[in-house]
Amino acid sequence: MTIPEPLDVVDVLLVEDDDGDVLMTQEAFEHHKIRNKLHVVKDGEQALQFLRREGEHADAPRPGLILLDLNLPRRDGREVLAELKDDPELRVIPVVVLTTSEAEEDIVRSYSLHANAYVSKPVDFERFIEVIRQIDDFFVTVVKLPQ
Repeated sequence: MTIPEPLDVVDVLLVEDDDGDVLMTQEAFEHHKIRNKLHVVKDGEQALQFLRREGEHADAPRPGLILLDLNLPRRDGREVLAELKDDPELRVIPVVVLTTSEAEEDIVRSYSLHANAYVSKPVDFERFIEVIRQIDDFFVTVVKLPQ
């Protein structure tokens, strides 16, 4: 019998301005005992500062996964995604667009900006928690992330 190797803890950046969705994501991490560390910023400007380790985020870790809402204050998720994927150092970080929008134009635009996945947020709490668990399972357990 082989003993599985311990999984590395991955820093996950949640870019979300809705306090309810932040709380549900935090609860999903706790409910499923997801070991990864969740960091939260509330707008697109803070997201870019976190990723570039600027200002109050100078000591921020480099996330292994970004959960990005599209409808954000200051800079929306589309702008953040475009800048992130235009930056040679940051473009390797997988980005899951996690948003309420089911508009085809948002889906197409997100993929054209090189999002790794597009997920519409379920309104049902149990389903939302399950979606977060599935994202974590796939992007952190199944997929090999860059160091």
